[in-house]
Amino acid sequence: MSHDRPLLGITLMLGFCVLAPLSDAVAKMLTGQVPVPEIVLLRFAVQVVLLLPLALREGTGLRMSARVLRMTLVRTVLHIIGIALMFTALYYLPLADAVAIAFVMPLILLLLGHLLLGEEVGIRRLLACAVGFVGTLMVVQPAFRDVGWPALLPLGVALNFALFMLCTRTISREVGAVRLQAVSGLMAIPLILPFVWLMPGGVPPLAETLIWVQLLAIGVLGTLGHLLMTWSLRFAPGATLAPMQYIEIPVATVMGYIFFADLPDGLAAVGIGVTIACGLYIILRERAILRERTLALAEVPKAPPAAE
Repeated sequence: MSHDRPLLGITLMLGFCVLAPLSDAVAKMLTGQVPVPEIVLLRFAVQVVLLLPLALREGTGLRMSARVLRMTLVRTVLHIIGIALMFTALYYLPLADAVAIAFVMPLILLLLGHLLLGEEVGIRRLLACAVGFVGTLMVVQPAFRDVGWPALLPLGVALNFALFMLCTRTISREVGAVRLQAVSGLMAIPLILPFVWLMPGGVPPLAETLIWVQLLAIGVLGTLGHLLMTWSLRFAPGATLAPMQYIEIPVATVMGYIFFADLPDGLAAVGIGVTIACGLYIILRERAILRERTLALAEVPKAPPAAE
């Protein structure tokens, strides 16, 4: 029943593809005015305010098994690091470039799934990974020429979120999305506070209304976007939704132009195209393999009933 409404699932995923780069665009506006740890802290604080009441209303409470709680802590640390790296990268890089480089994540996830979980990966998908990395380097090269080492930060984001997705894939089998995000937010706040105290700058004064509106917007957009992505999987299979996520790159390009007058240069634009093409090939190839296996299982003759 959860896959009976694919159009709704696609619509929810499209909502995520708009909200995620919009949240990044607002963060890019703030990174020169507010220290990154404070932005990340407000991001998770808003997540708690929004989701904790919903989690408590579900009636299951916030309790988790010790194993799931440990994995949730690891997932939370990865989430914090990934967001902090992305927000730092946005201070130096155009929005479209940062998002496009980070989209090497599906390729890294495929390799990590093979190395850590023993998932089967064919030669064609490995070659697609290699070409996709080349495309990513085509985006990194002009950015590295312009800003230096910060151009490598989105690669750290990609690796971090690949590990984050592996943790999420495991935990989501036992914990609902709202409860997981509420607990994760509660864990994140005490983990981030020491970095906020150590960083110079201080909390923006209440008179800075626009800054506070932007900080709250990052939290709302980030939380809602994550929930839209999670909810979309209730109504459409992941194989249907995965290609839709690449719409985030052209959306980020448009937003980068609207808000910052930034556009990828020629080499970066070609690299973005190569990365998208390789990512889509891997997704479509996995769908084809899954379909072949399903058909093969359907054709296996059933054993005759035992004679009485």
